[in-house]
Amino acid sequence: MRLIRLKEVLDNTGLSRAYMYKLMAEGKFPKSVSLGFRSVAWVESEVQDWILERVTERDEQLGLPQPGV
Repeated sequence: MRLIRLKEVLDNTGLSRAYMYKLMAEGKFPKSVSLGFRSVAWVESEVQDWILERVTERDEQLGLPQPGV
């Protein structure tokens, strides 16, 4: 398991910081893990799963075949 910091999360998702925190507050983005005083990170696999969910939603909307189906 690997933890990634804010900059890497934003680089990987393409989200702005404000929008990512808005999604977190709405329960639509993985929650951060506290590392101590004023320090947080995200579980890399949870962020990757979130990205894959967005790709799957896109493919379903476009009627593209799903992998493994």
